[in-house]
Amino acid sequence: MRRVALILAPWLGIVAVWYAVHYTAIVNPALVPTPHAVAAQLLTLAGQRLPLDIWMSTQRVFLGVFFGIVLAVPVGFVLGWYRNLRGFIDPLINFFRALPPIALIPLVIVYFGIDELSKVVILFYASFFAGVIVMYEGIAQISPIYLRVARTLGASDAEIFVKVIVPLTVPHTLTALRVALGVAWATLVASELIAAQQGLGSLIQNAASFFQLDIIYVGIICIGFIALAMDIALRKLTRRLIAWQERIA
Repeated sequence: MRRVALILAPWLGIVAVWYAVHYTAIVNPALVPTPHAVAAQLLTLAGQRLPLDIWMSTQRVFLGVFFGIVLAVPVGFVLGWYRNLRGFIDPLINFFRALPPIALIPLVIVYFGIDELSKVVILFYASFFAGVIVMYEGIAQISPIYLRVARTLGASDAEIFVKVIVPLTVPHTLTALRVALGVAWATLVASELIAAQQGLGSLIQNAASFFQLDIIYVGIICIGFIALAMDIALRKLTRRLIAWQERIA
C-alpha cells in the first residue's frame, strides 16, 4: 500500500494543482479545462479516432527508433573504440545533433515527399544522433582492465569481443534505446507537421486550429503515458538482461 501511495501521490498532486489553477482563476478558466472535462473528451475520442491516432504515432516512433538504433549502435561503437576517429568525427556528430528536426522539415519534404517515409525520416534523425552520443560515450568509458585481464588469461581477439566487449556494451545499447525513444516521442509532433492525417501530433495540431484545448490536453497526456509505458518496459528488460551488473538501484 505504501508503494502504491508513493506512486499515486505525485499524480494526485498534479491533478489537485490543475483543479486549483482552474478554480482560483490564476489563469483564465477558459484556457485551462478541468481534469474531468479532459477525461470526458478522452472517453469520447477513444470511441472515435484516438485508437488509430495512437497506433499511427506508435508505429512511426517504433520505425524511426528501430532504424536509428540499428545504425547508431555500430557507429557509436566504432567512435567509442577508436579514439583518433572519434576526435575527427565528434564535431560533425555534435553539429548535426544540435540541429532541431523541425528545421529540417522543408528539406525532408523536398527529398522524401509528404508520405509516411518523411515522418519516419525525421524520427530516425532524432533517434540516431541521440543514440550515437549515448553509445560512444558509454563505450569510451569501458575500463581497459577487462581487456588486459582477458588477454592475460589467453583469450583470443574473437573471444574478447564476444565474451567481454559485447556484454559490456549491452547496458549502453539499452540506455541508447531509452534515450532515443524519449527523443523520438518528443519529436513526434514535429514529424507529424508533414501532412499527417492521423497521429497524436496531427490530433494536437487540428485541435489547436479550432482552439479545442481539452483535445490538446488529451493528445499530450496520451504521448506522455505511452512514452512512460515504453520506458518502464525497457527498464524492466534492462534489469533482466544486465542482472550480472552491480548497480546502486
